[in-house]
This record gives sequence, C-alpha cells and structure tokens, in this order.
Amino acid sequence: MNRAFSRKKDKTWMHTPEALSKHYIPYNAKFLGSTEVEQPKGTEVVRDAVRKLKFARHIKKSEGQKIPKVELQISIYGVKILEPKTKEVQHNCQLHRISFCADDKTDKRIFTFICKDSESNKHLCYVFDSEKCAEEITLTIGQAFDLAYRKFLESGGKDVETRKQIAGLQKRIQDLETENMELKNKVQDLENQLRTTQVSTSPAGSVTPKSPSTDIFDMIPFSPISHQSSIPTRNGTQPPPVPSRSTEIKRDLFGAEPFDPFNCGAGDFPPDIQSKLEEMQRQRWRGSKWD
Repeated sequence: MNRAFSRKKDKTWMHTPEALSKHYIPYNAKFLGSTEVEQPKGTEVVRDAVRKLKFARHIKKSEGQKIPKVELQISIYGVKILEPKTKEVQHNCQLHRISFCADDKTDKRIFTFICKDSESNKHLCYVFDSEKCAEEITLTIGQAFDLAYRKFLESGGKDVETRKQIAGLQKRIQDLETENMELKNKVQDLENQLRTTQVSTSPAGSVTPKSPSTDIFDMIPFSPISHQSSIPTRNGTQPPPVPSRSTEIKRDLFGAEPFDPFNCGAGDFPPDIQSKLEEMQRQRWRGSKWD
C-alpha cells in the first residue's frame, strides 16, 4: 500500500460513501500523458515517469502545443479520463488494475497512478497536473479503494467479479461507440464524394427540354415542319395517324364514279354549256400556269 492510501487509514474521508459508490467525483486537470514502467509500484518508479513525461511536454510546449485538459471521474469502479467538452472517454482505468497512486512532494501540482493495461498487460504510469487539487485527487482515489475493499469483504468476493463484468461491458460499449462514429464519418465522406462526382459529370450548358405549349383547349399548336406523330399529347399517348390519300377512284352506292365536269366528254353536254365549261377549264389552266 502506498503512502497516499495509508495516510487516511484512521481518519475521516472527505466524500460520502454514496458519492463514490453510486455516483462519481469529478475533477479537472491537465494530462501530461502516460508511459510504460517496469514495476507496478514505487516512489522512484513514478518519479522517473514524471521526469520523462515532463521533459517530453517541454519539447511539445516549445513547438507550440498546449497541455490537454481532461476530466477525471473517480468512483469505486475506477478512474475515467474524459475529454471535458465532448465527454468522450479517453481511458477507463478499472480500480482493481490500479496498483499505486501518489502525489509529488517536490511539485505540489503533480499526481500519478500506475494501472495495468487490460489489453497489453503492461504497467502504465499516468501523470497529471492540477494546481490546487493534486493531493485531494490522490486521497479521493484512496477513499475509493477503501470503499471497494469493504464491499469486497461484505460480498465475499462476488462483488469483484460483478465489477469486472460491468467493466468489460463498459469497454465493449466504448469500442462500439468508437466504431459507430468511424462508420458515420466514412458514410459522410462517401456522400460528399458522390455529390462531387455528380456535379463534375453533369454538362455545363445542359438545358432541360421543355414540353410543347398548348392552347386553351389543351391542343398542341399546328406546325407544318414537325411531324404530328412525333409529338405526344399531354396524357402521354400518341395522336391517331393521319389517313393517307388513296389514288383509287371511289364509287358511290350505285357503283358510279363521282361527277367531275372537267373530265366529261365533249358530247355529254349541250353546245352552250360545253363552251362555258371549256372557257372555265382554260381559265383554270392559265391560273395554274402563273402559279
């Protein structure tokens, strides 16, 4: 047990048990980062880790990068590290995997804890910078350990397995949410590419053909150039074809040919009528010649 956990062993904790068991205690801090350590605990171990991360942070600061701010949520189930605005979980350190926690006595703003990673099984040291709450955060984690241990004794060890299952489900939910967000971004990118392709392939001067205008009787105006059969009516049907003129001579009901005064023979009419017909035929011929 490290110093942070033993200092409050016989004293009253600062938070109610319900606040840590049913809810969580939030804190804001700056996250210097995490680094792998060889041992699960030890003052010298965390001191080397702090020195290493401080040096890396100074280099990034000289390049214009700021120390990211995070929100810590401490409960009997662990310590969550979230992005303050979006509340996205960056790290979920389960309490039974945290093996050491301490604040730096040489720098009152720094506090650390060591946690065993669930995937790589490596021990990682997390380092934070809090100007006013470094010691308080360390003591809150110690109180969470104390409450978790008491629950372990009361439940006979069953509560630990339950917390492990809950932690596993929480991690699975977090992975699914991350995967869902990535799929949404991919779908959005594909939709943007499709819109760009449609705009680039459409002709610049293309004009949508307009349907022919109609009169007040819903009829298409006559045009001697356009073919009647190529223009559909409003309801989409083609107009009936124009009957072609036949060269065959039609006859009446009695079988007689239609009367044509210009095709009759010379002896079919009296002389006076015949002369008038011939005069009319000559006038007709002169008129067709000048046309």
